[in-house]
Amino acid sequence: MSIQLRKQTVQIVLEKKKLQHVQARVALVIDASGSMRKLYKEGVVQDAVERILAVASQFDDDGELDVWVYDNTFSRLPVATEQTISNYVQREILENPAIHKFGRNDEALVMADILEKFLVEQPLTVPSFVIFINDGGCKSTIKKRLITASDKPIFWQFVGIGDGNFDFLRKLDDMTGRVVDNANFFHLVALEETSDAQLYDALLDEFPEWLREAKAARILT
Repeated sequence: MSIQLRKQTVQIVLEKKKLQHVQARVALVIDASGSMRKLYKEGVVQDAVERILAVASQFDDDGELDVWVYDNTFSRLPVATEQTISNYVQREILENPAIHKFGRNDEALVMADILEKFLVEQPLTVPSFVIFINDGGCKSTIKKRLITASDKPIFWQFVGIGDGNFDFLRKLDDMTGRVVDNANFFHLVALEETSDAQLYDALLDEFPEWLREAKAARILT
């Protein structure tokens, strides 16, 4: 499906959720552990980047999507845009020898780098919406990161795909010690079988509530 059609679908969902006037920086963080190898090979990851780029294009004036990949380490990738999205995953990840991939997963390291970039290196006055795609085994060490970042203008949306273990992520809503609830999780058995409308509706399900709570807590102005 073309990026233009996907942008139209995003716009419909934004209007439904009263988000059409919201500006935000959008980031995509992709699991590159060994169990994800098949999804990279089959083009599912490329399609996911294209689908999330449509979200970024509606939230961000520049239409840029910040991208990270991670296994037991992480890499910042060049921003994805409509001009660079073609073969993005093949070019920037699979054929790039500098990218460490297909090891074990460790989310805390990449989360620390996201916080460094968005809070220290490139702070903005608009919120950041970070979408995490993971196929299971997310480590509980992210709990400290989420608590520490709960008074920061960043919302973390975790998306579980496949039939892996998501026990920790399923308990995000019960996590105590945070200024506001700054994270959400949903599970898709097959990302490639989920329609754009379904995906965007799920992605943007809790973001409006976080915006309201963050403004009430003066995390956002």
